Amino acid sequence: MLLSTKLFSKLTPQLPLDGEIYPKAKSDRRLAPNIPGRGGSRRGAHQRYEAELQVSVYDASEESAPIRCLSEDLSSSGMLLHWADDAPLPAEGQKLVLRFTMPPGTLPEGYESRVRIPADVVRIVEGEDGEKKVAVNFVRNLDNYLRLRKWLRLVATSVILLAISVYAVAYMRQESLFYFMFDVPVFTYGIVASVFLVSRFVFSFFYRNIPVDPDFTPGVTIVIPCFNEEEWIEKTIQCAINQDYPQEKLEVILVDDGSTDKSMERVRRIEKQIRKEITGDRFVVIEQPYNMGKRHALAAGAQHAKFELLVFVDSDSFLEPDAVREVVQPFRDPKMGAVSGRTEVQNKWTNALTKMQAVRYYVAFRFIKAAESVFDGVTCLSGPLACYRKDLVLHYLDEWLNQKFFGYPATFGDDRSLTNYILAHHRTGYQDAAVCSTIVPSSMRTFIRQQMRWKRSWLRETLRASSFMWRKEPFMALSFYIGFLLPVLAPLVVVRTMVVIPIELGLFPYKYLAGILVTSMLMSASYLLFKRSNLWPYGIVFCVFYLGVLLWQLPVAVLTFWKSEWGTRNTSADVAAQEKLRYEQKMFVMPSESAVAAGAGQPADHGKHGEG
Repeated sequence: MLLSTKLFSKLTPQLPLDGEIYPKAKSDRRLAPNIPGRGGSRRGAHQRYEAELQVSVYDASEESAPIRCLSEDLSSSGMLLHWADDAPLPAEGQKLVLRFTMPPGTLPEGYESRVRIPADVVRIVEGEDGEKKVAVNFVRNLDNYLRLRKWLRLVATSVILLAISVYAVAYMRQESLFYFMFDVPVFTYGIVASVFLVSRFVFSFFYRNIPVDPDFTPGVTIVIPCFNEEEWIEKTIQCAINQDYPQEKLEVILVDDGSTDKSMERVRRIEKQIRKEITGDRFVVIEQPYNMGKRHALAAGAQHAKFELLVFVDSDSFLEPDAVREVVQPFRDPKMGAVSGRTEVQNKWTNALTKMQAVRYYVAFRFIKAAESVFDGVTCLSGPLACYRKDLVLHYLDEWLNQKFFGYPATFGDDRSLTNYILAHHRTGYQDAAVCSTIVPSSMRTFIRQQMRWKRSWLRETLRASSFMWRKEPFMALSFYIGFLLPVLAPLVVVRTMVVIPIELGLFPYKYLAGILVTSMLMSASYLLFKRSNLWPYGIVFCVFYLGVLLWQLPVAVLTFWKSEWGTRNTSADVAAQEKLRYEQKMFVMPSESAVAAGAGQPADHGKHGEG
């Protein structure tokens, strides 16, 4: 049967209002259901998501013509259907067969698939306008269905690809040894790079999460710096409040850094909800007098915090309900100074650029940071989710706020910079089970600017870390220095391999390109193994994109290391705030007390999230 005109109009593709594609979870009637004592989310393990999907409904025999319906929401256990106006209603308890397609971004990653699944009618609801809705439960949930129909096949594929990749790496390195004397620098680089890359994956498999001790619940203050983030800030605050953590041991501080949009309007709105539904003293709002920069916002929050651990969360990042409980576990070791959680890409399905970043983020966290954590030496505690001992942050606060590099103010790379202050004398770790998701750039212009900023801060902070990393565990130290030299030398190696040798000897660099393909396949296959997702080919796409575009940012970063523009944040309001600050300094007008405490002498740059 055909869909009614009303339902057909609902099927017209609509882009999200925010322009990003990601699963839209149906909200709970309570603001923070996961706070202990509130019974948890009424959705439980089967979170429902908004999902307008065309569904073909058959009777149990599948011999009759299908009824075309539209879903309203979907979970792993069932769905709610808008029933076609001209179709007879089923009876409660009746068995049906549903056929539908879950597009990417409907449910969490890995669920995108075509589905044919039996279901039982559990409830029929009639709306005020006479519209009929039918709730159905799947005979077996989507996890079990996809495990047999899709996930086992993807895991088997990933194992085969990993085996082929490892064999290809070993074979190509064997050939490199044979041809070693023909070009010692290039083949030495290739051998070292291959060993280094494989070692990251090998050590990551030895990584283990610190198990949760339910009795270990130190006091935690979440600090959220906010600048012009009206689109996401309410969700960020709600996720921070909605933590499965003792209520009396958790506070959330929002520091508005002179926002010029409707961010504070949104903050005050959710503040009212928190005071009404929970309690006011768990949520504190600090307003900076004007835009002073992300470091100063974090500093203001740290100075106001009443608990011994600080969790820094970016204003467009969303904590999972158990993120705080997980991220504090490594602090059972008194020598642990700070810990990074894992960051997932929230808007990974928006376009090819965000899909590439999704693979890159996962590999950077689950393999690179995990390998570093084996040696208690994570070199970048990522901005979207990182936890610090407050006493250490306050100890290094003045140096961090007034940091300079070759006489120039260091105004970005806040997370990597603070990591260096902690790492120099303490351990830093990674907790893979502490998860947040973040919004990444979906436009090429913003992404390229972000990457240039990251290259400059990586160069600056890696040079700083070089002065003390030799004191760390020997293998960790060796890995660090090799990991520094390889990217620095990479542009020279590429030019020699792709340009000089073909011109001088007339040889096409097919072996070098094959090596890039094998390396990218290793990364993509690892992603496929853990995520069971159709996004895995974008790991290969990213490696090609890196070779053709991002690799060449490093020489530019070396030549322009003094630049302090944030790139993604230089709005007219930013410029005005910076000019105001410079004028006050020139005229010897003292800023407010909070500005002095935060070190307001730096340019007021502000960013969405850290380096990852």
